[in-house]
Parts: sequence; C-alpha cells; structure tokens
Amino acid sequence: MPSTSDLIKWTEEGRLHTKYTSVTAVSATGGDDSVTFDIGSGNHVFRAGQTVFISNNAGATSYKGIITDAAPSGDLTRFTVALYNAAGIDAGDTAATFTAFVYGSEFRKGTNGMEGSLEAQVDIFEVSPIIIKDKYQINGSDMAQIGWVEVETDNGSGYLWYLKSKSETRKRYEDYLEMSMVEGVPAESASGAIASSYKGTEGLFYTINQRGNTWSGGVPDSTDNFDTILDRLDAQGAIAENTLFINRAFTLAVDDMLASMNSYGVNGTSYGLFDNDESMALNLGFTGFRRGSYDFYKTDWKYLNDATLRGGLTGGKINGVLAPAGTMNVYDQIESKKMARPFLHVRYRKSETEDRRYKSWLVGGAGGASNSDLDAMDIHFLSERALCTLGANNFFLFKA
Repeated sequence: MPSTSDLIKWTEEGRLHTKYTSVTAVSATGGDDSVTFDIGSGNHVFRAGQTVFISNNAGATSYKGIITDAAPSGDLTRFTVALYNAAGIDAGDTAATFTAFVYGSEFRKGTNGMEGSLEAQVDIFEVSPIIIKDKYQINGSDMAQIGWVEVETDNGSGYLWYLKSKSETRKRYEDYLEMSMVEGVPAESASGAIASSYKGTEGLFYTINQRGNTWSGGVPDSTDNFDTILDRLDAQGAIAENTLFINRAFTLAVDDMLASMNSYGVNGTSYGLFDNDESMALNLGFTGFRRGSYDFYKTDWKYLNDATLRGGLTGGKINGVLAPAGTMNVYDQIESKKMARPFLHVRYRKSETEDRRYKSWLVGGAGGASNSDLDAMDIHFLSERALCTLGANNFFLFKA
C-alpha cells in the first residue's frame, strides 16, 4: 500500500475489559465480609457500584462482591469490596494472590448514577520505511563478447552471458526486499548505526518478539502443546483462522502428530479416502488441521530451510511464525480515518510524481543506455518501504 510520509503511524484499540492478576487482600482476617484489595502497582479502573469476580490464583476458592469504595483513603491502587457471601473471606485466603475483573454493577433505588467514566484505551504504533538499493554493472567491451550461456530475460531467452548476472541480481534484490521486512530491527540509541545516521526498521521477527507471543519450547509436536497455544490465542483476539509458516522440522512434527491420531489397527494407516489400491502412493503430509474452534493451515517457508540463509542455524534459530488471517480495523494517523487493513502488509513511499515501490533504471553509454559518458551499463534498483504488523498480539514466533 502507498504512503506519502516517512513515518507511518496507526492506532489500535485497547482491551474492552481490564483484569488484574496480582491482587492481594489488605489486613484481612478470616470471616471479614468487607475486604480491601490492592492491585500491586499503578491505578486501577474499577469504580464504586461495580460488581467484581475475585479468584484465588493458587486455590479453588472465589468470591463475588460489590465495590463500595474505589479509592480508600485516596489510594487508587486499592478498592474495597462488600462480599455477597455471608461467611466472608476464608482464613486461608487472607495471604493469597487473586485475579479480579468487573462483571457488572448494582445500585440501590433512588441513588445517583455511576461516578466517573472510562476513556477508551488506544495504542499508537509507528514504523519508518528504509531505502533498499542494489546495482549491476557491465562495461561495453565485455558486452560485445559472444557468449554461449542461454539465459532467460524479461523479453524471452538468449545467449548473452552477462544477462544471467543481471537476472540473478534482480532476483537477489527482490529477495532482499522481503528479507528486510522480515529481519529488520530498529537502531538502538547510542548504537553505531545511529551514530552513522542509520535508523533501521521494525521487521516481522522483531515486532512479534516485542509485542506478540513467543514459543521457546522447541517445536510444538503434541496436542497439549497446541492447547497451550490455544489458551494464549483465547486471551488475545481469538481469531479462528491462522497460517503456520514453518521450517522442515516443524512441518514434519505436525505431520507426525496428525498421523499418530489417524491410524487403523496395529501399525496401520488410513489418511483420507482410499480405494484399497496397493499401488496408490501414500500421502503422509497434511495441509492443516482444526483444534477446538481454531483452524491452522501450514506451509513450508523456504527462507527458514534455505542453507544459505536461516537454514541450519543454531544461534537465533526460528522454527516458524503463526499469522492470523483477515483484516483489522485501525485508525490511520496519516489518512485521518478508520479503515480495514491486512494484519501484515507493506507500505511504500509514493506521491503524484514519485513511486518508490520498485524502481529500476539504466545509467551509462552502453547496452541501450545513453545518458552519460561512462563506457558501461549500470542497472540500478531502489525501493523505500516498511512492514506494518497490525495486532501483533495475535501472532506467534516459534523460537528454537
């Protein structure tokens, strides 16, 4: 998608509900039916009159009550709850850690309305595009040589040997365009890159590592592992359709996991519909599966398997990425309006007079170029772009 600014900004809506997971009781004794709780740090968003659910993080007990004071003694880290149960708080819970969230409210007849209001929570994100360049050069004399290497060109095929290097330069450059969006990192303050006036950009791996979910337990190879992933997705956007872009070890582990659930008899195999033909080739690969209400489609990511790139790494190895399907509604700060954007998309610089999505031009005095006195042909490539990862909390990065 085009962008006219060198700073891309967007706003994502925050959570509709707020839950606190490190809540403690303050000076409570067993049997107390009015208890003051403390969230630990920061100011809570609870208000008087709201009803709350409070659950023991390490036990089986839970309580429901109504907030009678949202800031006892003016302290916004605390709130006082009148419990609905007559027995009050259990003595064994006075030193426990709780999770608390609001589920409604209750008011007496003839009373005033709710005190205070909540402002919508928004997160503002931004990313800067980077300029990516490459060049291929061949002098005029070498271009006049006869070559017998057949190559494919933009206009067909031929036997001009130097065009092979040109074609490989273009393909390599196009790989760089994608790899920069995947691997890019912003330059840290006081770094050598910053001192040299380079800024970097936020690539896919960096963004998921900062704002998304990471799996650091090797390759998920069991339903228990994926159930853990489902629990995390439930706590995020709960997007039903997701794609796994994974390396060889990961895809084989998923195939083995699914195959182990689809066997017939001792060491038997039954995948899909078969006509009992002994000459039929057995397909041991799977393209996807459903677990709970989630659909997972998997595909091999060549980049993670390529021996000249990330394939075979030990340090910093990535086994795959889980990306949600569909779009997300965000507020575009530059366009000043709300719009639907793909979770993952590239923005490039463009105006009425300049399109920097993918530029290529010839410079020199050979090979069709005639705009300088250089006895050579330079083929220049340029792009200015950035990756926008929306709703990064719905992504997973699988580390080794």
